[in-house]
Amino acid sequence: MEAPSTEKRLDDLNARMSEGFGRVYREIDRLDGDIRELRGDIKDLRSETSERFDAMHRTMMRGFFALGGITVTLFLALAGLQGF
Repeated sequence: MEAPSTEKRLDDLNARMSEGFGRVYREIDRLDGDIRELRGDIKDLRSETSERFDAMHRTMMRGFFALGGITVTLFLALAGLQGF
């Protein structure tokens, strides 16, 4: 049996390297797609969270104004009862 020539061995190595790099490039492309999808999901979640915080802020401000009004009204009522 004749030993394979250096040229043949280099060709085989080149083919295996090309195949390996092809797998790596496909995996990188898949990961790039996953990252783009995750970025879109994060953007949607940020938007939804922002909307919820805005709604909560409005509700809290209404509540604070209502409590402030009630407090002032009660203070004035108590002051009126005391005859000031």
